[in-house]
Amino acid sequence: MRARRRGRSALRFDLMRHTAPGLFSIAALALGACTSDQPASYQGYVEGEYVHVASAVGGRLDRLLVQRGQTIDAKAPLFMLEADAETAAKQQADEQLKAAQAQLADLKLGRRNPELDVARAQLAQASAAEEQAALQLKRDEAQFEIGGIARAQLDDSRANQAIKAARVRELSGQLQVSRLPARDEQIRAQDAQVAAARAALTQSAWRLDQKRVAASQSGLVVDTLYREGEWVNAGSPVVRLLPPGQLKLRFFVPQAVAGALKPGRNVLVQCDGCGAALNASVSYIAAEPEYTPPVIYSNETRAKLVFMVEARPAPEAAQRLRPGQPVSVKLP
Repeated sequence: MRARRRGRSALRFDLMRHTAPGLFSIAALALGACTSDQPASYQGYVEGEYVHVASAVGGRLDRLLVQRGQTIDAKAPLFMLEADAETAAKQQADEQLKAAQAQLADLKLGRRNPELDVARAQLAQASAAEEQAALQLKRDEAQFEIGGIARAQLDDSRANQAIKAARVRELSGQLQVSRLPARDEQIRAQDAQVAAARAALTQSAWRLDQKRVAASQSGLVVDTLYREGEWVNAGSPVVRLLPPGQLKLRFFVPQAVAGALKPGRNVLVQCDGCGAALNASVSYIAAEPEYTPPVIYSNETRAKLVFMVEARPAPEAAQRLRPGQPVSVKLP
């Protein structure tokens, strides 16, 4: 009986010895086909880098020219704030600049022709009076020599002739000065006034331009944050835009994979409803783990470390993605 049992046990052992390696090989091949041919997949999401459009000057929102969900082009008008005070300030600055420029031109030109004509007429009148006084002086000198007049009368004639001659010299000098422009110091001072007026006009024009805000780039209007008639403080965003190139993917990889990644690496992105896999390029790899375990790392805790990776989708792929959308990323 014992010999028969030993024979059966030997037979079973011999069968296992010859068949087990074949079974193990088949299982290993099946497992390799399920794991080695497929690249690892990592979970992530889509994130948008929004542009918040605001005005540097506060005011009441008069007109909102876009609505949520609208796609706009670059330089498209977005909103307008009330601008009555800024418009009046710009007009005032414009008129002040014109006045300063006119005064500068007047200083450079000298007096006008009608003013010069008046000066010439006064000079002619003074010259005639001086000639009359000179003739009277000659007659008085002749009468004094023959004793016809007293010396006091001769002295009066001489003084009168001298006064008339001085008046001629005075008016002649004034006529020459009238033809000249203003002094260099006066012109430089007026030049400074013109520059100050031009700077004030530039500032007022800038404030007026801030009341009419346009888009600096094309994109999707994600949201509008104010209604018409509401007061908008300076710097408060009114429209939130999402430019087409401002989408990025965030996903998380184990620390063993993060060490092999480099910016520029191509990845494949899949999402619900996106159809075929999308192409993206790695743009950033976090320098520190997303979740920090205890200071002393063991073999078990190191396996739990994950690093955040950012990737930029291709322009044609970005149109099929939405912020907040979950994605699956594969490293080919």
